[in-house]
Formats: sequence, structure tokens, C-alpha cells
Amino acid sequence: MSPEYPQETQPLLRPPEARAPRGRRVFLATFAAALGPLSFGFALGYSSPAIPSLRRTAPPALRLGDSAASWFGAVVTLGAAAGGVLGGWLLDRAGRKLSLLLCTVPFVTGFAVITAAWDVWMLLGGRLLTGLACGVASLVAPVYISEIAYPAVRGLLGSCVQLMVVTGILVAYVAGWVLEWRWLAVLGCVPPTLMLLLMCYMPETPHFLLTQHQYQEAMAALRFLWGSEEGWEEPPVGAEHQGFQLALLRRPGVYKPLIIGISLMVFQQLSGVNAIMFYANSIFEEAKFKDSSLASVTVGIIQVLFTAVAALIMDRAGRKLLLALSGFAVGWGPIPWLLMSEIFPLHVKGVATGVCVLTNWFMAFLVTKEFSTVMEMLRPYGAFWLTAAFCILSVLFTLTFVPETKGRTLEQVTAHFEGR
Repeated sequence: MSPEYPQETQPLLRPPEARAPRGRRVFLATFAAALGPLSFGFALGYSSPAIPSLRRTAPPALRLGDSAASWFGAVVTLGAAAGGVLGGWLLDRAGRKLSLLLCTVPFVTGFAVITAAWDVWMLLGGRLLTGLACGVASLVAPVYISEIAYPAVRGLLGSCVQLMVVTGILVAYVAGWVLEWRWLAVLGCVPPTLMLLLMCYMPETPHFLLTQHQYQEAMAALRFLWGSEEGWEEPPVGAEHQGFQLALLRRPGVYKPLIIGISLMVFQQLSGVNAIMFYANSIFEEAKFKDSSLASVTVGIIQVLFTAVAALIMDRAGRKLLLALSGFAVGWGPIPWLLMSEIFPLHVKGVATGVCVLTNWFMAFLVTKEFSTVMEMLRPYGAFWLTAAFCILSVLFTLTFVPETKGRTLEQVTAHFEGR
């Protein structure tokens, strides 16, 4: 290996082997960061109760037609795709903490624009802004959490990202049962505002501080999060952030996890789950449910319960087993985001995670925008059989290519891909 791209032969931070860290503020920091995924879950779920409400209004009140309704549901994913690119850029330049703080601005602004909307273009503009924030939060929050967690609880804390997403969706469904779409948008401003307040008191991740040569600050962050820096070793010389270059794609430690990360995001969206989440009320109305809102809330509750189960068993069962055996809320919901934050080396993490998030949201746009077209072409049962076929392919891919990261340090995961 040429000296231009030194290998990361030791972890930047090594967890103590004698006993687990005593500090519990790492859980508070995780909750603060996970309010970002809660906000983007609410943004995703918002369209399900809002679209039927906007379709029922009579002129001169603001009303959505069929075409505008499909764009209202799908445009958030376009904003999120752009947010994935922006988040990848911010991650390594502004840091993990500041990136989370900055994404609160388009969240609050977007929901405020929707609240004040008097035409369709303002609705779409507000959705685009909230989508931009979704893209940044969906990238930065998993990285922040994985870098503040020690290996024994990284699966548990990393699964909180998807748990908060489905909780946000459920909150949108339940609130949409009783709130009109404008007041529902007002409620959407609450989680990002709370995240802004809490994250101001949380530290930057020790990993990022060390790449910026801020050793004292990194040790202070460790003491805050874990209660002690006992058992940690000073990072080796040359482990600092290197920056992304195209030549790095020749390294197996870069191209292998990149292929896996992109593939996991593609398969996650081809399961069709976002189409169901975005249009749950409409799907249940077409299925002749007496109370489509109640059916949507039931789906949301099931998602939350089984994602919580996934969080509890993630560090025991492992990522690969859950991907191969589960349904969505236990495996394919939380694990692609968790693996994305674990498999990339520090010097390419910003760009690589940005590419994965861009892929995820672009696929989400295609699935949500064309879902109704596929339903018309293949009939509803044909559309769901198609997604079932993609689920089978995803299991085969997992068994063949995805490594187990349970209990490994981030450096050990990188060493696996490098063949060390």
C-alpha cells in the first residue's frame, strides 16, 4: 500500500476491555440526535393523512388533484436526495453535531411554509424543504450515533434511528386523525425545535474531533458521554482524516462496503415500504376499509413495536441474521442505516454515506411516484407480488455478500474489508 493512502491499522478509539463504560449520557446524546429521524419520520407520514384532507376540501379552499397529490407525496424524496448530497459534504466539513443543528432550519421552515400555504406551489415548496432536511438527518444521525456508541450497545443505539423514524410516522398518523393538515404541519415543527435545543448541549463525536487533531476536546467528549476515558488509547500517528479521492475506489476497504451500502439501500426501497407509508390511507380506502385512518394507525403501531424489538435483539442476534429472516420493521428498516454508519472507513465516510443516502432517496422517489402506475398496470396484487420478488433477491444478496458487524469496532469492520 502506497504511503499516500495509509491504512488505518488501529482504531482511533479503543473501548475498554475490562468492563463496560459507566457513563449514561451517551443515551441522552443518542436521543437528541434521534430527534432528527423522528422529524423526518413525521415528514414522511405527514402526506398520508394530509392528502385525503386536501382532496376533500371544496373551492375556494386549497385543494389537491390526483397529479398534485402524487407530487405532494413524492417530492419530499427529491429534496431528501439533495439533502443526502449536502449531508455528505457537511459531515466532514462542519462535523456531525453542527450538521444536525443545521438541518433543523429547513425542517422548521418547510413546515412553516406548508402551514401558511395558499397554493399548491407553496405546499410542494414546503415539502421539498422538509425533504432536504430529511436527507441530511437520515445521513448524519446514524453516523453521529455510531461514533459515540461503544460496540456492546452500538446495535441497540443505532436501531434507535429507525425506531424514531417509525415513531414519527405513527405520530403523524395519530395526529392526522384529529388535526387538520395546517395544524398537523405546526406539530411537525416541534421535534426539530427540541433537537436544536438538546443538541446544543451535546458534544461532537470523539472520532471527528480526533480527525481534527483536537485531542483534549475528544477526551472531554469521552468523559461527558461515558463518564471516563479509562481504557482508551491515543490514536496512532497518521490516522487523521484523509479526504476522498477517486483512486481510493481501487481499495477493497472502500469499494466493497460501497457496493454493499448502495445495494442495501436499493433493496430497502424496492420492498415498497415507503409507498405503503406515504399512501397508507389511500390504500386502505381502496381496499374498502371502513376506517382507513384507524388501519393506518394500526400499521404504524406494528412498525414501532417490531422496530423496538429489533433494537433490543440487534446486538445479540446480529445484523446479518435479522436481514435474512425478518420482515421490514425488524430487519430491512433499521439495519441498512446502521450498517451504512458502520462499514465505511473514516476518510471516505462523508462521501460514501452521501452516495448511499442519495441512492436511497432516489429509489424512494421512483417507488412512491410510480407506485400508483404500477398498481394500474399490474393490478394491486401484481404490484405486491413484484415487491415480494425483490424481497427474495435481497435475502440472497444478504447471505452472499453482507458481513456480520456485531460486536466489532469500526476499525475491525474496515480491516475485514481490507482482508486484514
